[in-house]
Amino acid sequence: MEEEVVRARGHEHVSAAHASTFEVTSDDWLTPAGDCILAIEADRTPADFDPAFVDACQDTDAEITATVEVGEYTETVTGHGHPDLTFEGDRSLVGRTSDHTDDRTVMLGADFAAEGFDRDLVAALDDGAELTLTLSVE
Repeated sequence: MEEEVVRARGHEHVSAAHASTFEVTSDDWLTPAGDCILAIEADRTPADFDPAFVDACQDTDAEITATVEVGEYTETVTGHGHPDLTFEGDRSLVGRTSDHTDDRTVMLGADFAAEGFDRDLVAALDDGAELTLTLSVE
């Protein structure tokens, strides 16, 4: 199993209302329009990920799990890989419920998107809490 860990923090504009994506960005700002964004100031982006992790995720049969930890709250989203996942994005990473790919996409067919996250976890992020995102692939 390959694993990547990204640390970021919440922001007062975190609403986690998006129905098809969730995102963690390295940007240090967030507007209310960014309703898929869970956290900002990510310390790593897909472009930083180990080539072995990327290779493992480029398999259609790969199961990719995103574990989001915020204080006492933990949420797990599962999706799958695809040969078109490039992991070249250097600003943000995105999990998608759809099969759309771009350089930021880290998983497809996710169980749920931003709107599915526990509201207490989202409230903690809205208060600026630290977030740890662990991506693992099998």
